[in-house]
Amino acid sequence: MSVSVSVELNHLIVPSRNNRESAEFLANLLGLEVGEEWGPFVPVEVRNGVRLDFATIPEQDLRLQHYCFLVPEDDFDALFARLVETGVTYHSDPQGKQVGEINHNHGGRGVYFLDPGGNGMEIITQPYEPERRRPSSW
Repeated sequence: MSVSVSVELNHLIVPSRNNRESAEFLANLLGLEVGEEWGPFVPVEVRNGVRLDFATIPEQDLRLQHYCFLVPEDDFDALFARLVETGVTYHSDPQGKQVGEINHNHGGRGVYFLDPGGNGMEIITQPYEPERRRPSSW
């Protein structure tokens, strides 16, 4: 039996070495706001309403997580320039072998890097699925 419901992703807990440092890094990079700290979380909300709740966890409990952000092509250059300014190593592939390069996968541009909390981050201008392609500015 199938039930039709409207389901939306509301929030994710993002483990990090330092919740404030990781939240501020991502917010500054993507041009977002850091929300009011509540309990162990420092939140950052993205445009589609999903909230990333950064939480400090013990170093030995950190495991690589991956978060991908879809951005308009028109905004990529500014975001990429901010990434370069941070001095963070970036690469065009998920294995980190093509250091200092961006990719042109799926008819767009993309880049991978680690945030200060050790999480794998990716910025892309086109989704992987061709049926979800975005116009150049949205």
